[in-house]
Amino acid sequence: MTTNALKEAKVKTIGSKQTMKGVWAGRVANVFLAEDAADYVVEPVRKICLEKGIPIIMVKTMSELGKACGIRKGAAAAGLLKEN
Repeated sequence: MTTNALKEAKVKTIGSKQTMKGVWAGRVANVFLAEDAADYVVEPVRKICLEKGIPIIMVKTMSELGKACGIRKGAAAAGLLKEN
């Protein structure tokens, strides 16, 4: 899966806090993490994804991930929400 899926997604979470909330609530299907993000920001998200069996897709930079989310600044994490 590439960031194109994130660009085209109608529903997604942007940022580590919102992505974490979505993962805890069971609404996230896939998580994207930026490789250049600070470990203290993305590690809690990575850990919960591994516990819950949610696939993690790594993206080179926060800037690239932010752009894929349609925002002008970088994002450490993003999630694709499950379709109902």
